[in-house]
Amino acid sequence: MTNKDTDTNSAPERKRGSGVKMVYDLLRDEILDLVLPPGCPIDEVQLAERFKMSRTPIREALVRLAGEGLIATLPNRSTMVSNIDFLNLHTFFDALVLMYRVTTRLAAEHHRPEDLEVIRARQAEFAAAVQAQDALAMIATNAAFHSAIAEAGRNPYFIGLFNRLLDEGRRILRLYYQSYDDRLPQRFVDEHEDMIAVIAARDAEAADRLARTHAEQIVQQIQKLFARNDRLEIAL
Repeated sequence: MTNKDTDTNSAPERKRGSGVKMVYDLLRDEILDLVLPPGCPIDEVQLAERFKMSRTPIREALVRLAGEGLIATLPNRSTMVSNIDFLNLHTFFDALVLMYRVTTRLAAEHHRPEDLEVIRARQAEFAAAVQAQDALAMIATNAAFHSAIAEAGRNPYFIGLFNRLLDEGRRILRLYYQSYDDRLPQRFVDEHEDMIAVIAARDAEAADRLARTHAEQIVQQIQKLFARNDRLEIAL
């Protein structure tokens, strides 16, 4: 086989791989940003026409999104954006608050100097996203910040569970940021800084307390968002 043959065979593969990433990245952003809302149908043929490519890279991108729980295949084999399980949000919130507390406490107890460097770098990225009012970047950098704290705690079971919860909660966080019109108050950035300070000081009790307060105010804001009383009042 000549070099020319090798180049000819490998080029389509590179192009196909980049096509999968492009479709995946764009659809993922649209799902997380609620441009494609829960329950929205996903049609491979329409996507192939939209992106002007074959259905193979489309299908591969959808498999990746399904693996993240962002799309679901129904019994009739149709595909849609996954619904948010509002009925069981209380169990999600219980687990989320607990993982905030546990991972931050363990980080205070077990972190190494290099862990603090990573945590501070993730915090700088989050602060920049808040300043830019970039909701998707806020979601990603917030998750990266708390994931770095979990890594510093050195318990792989908690790391795995917390990352799963952060992953599953991304669309909830999008609604959360929308409740602030994507203009998060500076106190959210400040709370992260306070958490870094107590982790660096190895103050496990303060780390637990700050993490709990930080998580519970997120839960309360989301619950308030869902419980808003906007019913139409009509005099009879």
